[in-house]
Amino acid sequence: MPQGSSAKRERQYEHVKESVEKRGASTKRAEEIAARTVNKERARSGESKTVSRVSTQDTKSASQRGGERSHSGARGPTRDQLYAEAQRRNIDGRSSMNKRELAEALGR
Repeated sequence: MPQGSSAKRERQYEHVKESVEKRGASTKRAEEIAARTVNKERARSGESKTVSRVSTQDTKSASQRGGERSHSGARGPTRDQLYAEAQRRNIDGRSSMNKRELAEALGR
């Protein structure tokens, strides 16, 4: 933990670290995740000297979000990826197609 961190942040760090280790991550990975989580919380609450824009503009804190974004699964290929495949297959009208239309034209 960084120098000058509060007892609350120390407890939070240990809690996150233990939780990540219980899910099967290595100790090193658990420490990294815990440190990132606590540092973001410190930035959001004004406890750190430097703050990134992402840390303060996120709608929810990491603890509130509870991994909403993790393991959400792939949303499929991007429009650009579909377009590139359509180009390789020489599909007519591809330049005016949106993502859904490209997927349909490719049989996805």
